[in-house]
Amino acid sequence: MSTAIHDAARTLWNYHLVHNELRPADAIIGLGSYDPRVAKRAAALYREGLAPILLFTGKSGNWTEGLYEKSEAEAFAEVAIAEGVPRNAIRIEPNATNIGENIRFSHDLLGDDLRSVIIVTKPQTQRRALATIARQWPEVEALITAPLTSFEEQPTSAYPFEKLVHEMVGDLKRMLDYPAKGFQIAQPVPTEVMKAYDFLVEHGFDEHLR
Repeated sequence: MSTAIHDAARTLWNYHLVHNELRPADAIIGLGSYDPRVAKRAAALYREGLAPILLFTGKSGNWTEGLYEKSEAEAFAEVAIAEGVPRNAIRIEPNATNIGENIRFSHDLLGDDLRSVIIVTKPQTQRRALATIARQWPEVEALITAPLTSFEEQPTSAYPFEKLVHEMVGDLKRMLDYPAKGFQIAQPVPTEVMKAYDFLVEHGFDEHLR
């Protein structure tokens, strides 16, 4: 992979990151995905005492069809239990197939009394998730975090660098399109980020645009 592609991908990576300072909340919500490091991060936050409830949400999506024997939420719950979270502290929402549903269905399950939540997702999904909850659940105060992995550490053997780039390109496209559809609030996109996006699309990183 060329240096230019790596540099453009890193530009998107840095754009998608959000660095919230965490504080105690009413619940932790882990968004299901192909990356079990999200469940481990959510479990660690629970063990630190940042919330009394840990909810995992997700059925399957573009990247996880057939990956788990059960839903993403159930698979992540098992990871959290193995990490020391009591089973009775965990809630499971097993039906969401995208970030919008993750947020709406979590709201439906947890109810209107919550005032604050910590969202845990993949590093490269943070900005999109935060923009989504601002539209779908505006009444709640939401902080967001992710596994503390670097750009170099994020790819895995199952989800290598190329898939990471396809995902980041696709998420930026959704962030550009979804505000007009009412799915999330608009986000400013710097010129250098759009240039990196266009460069990567021109070089074939378009599988997640559809």
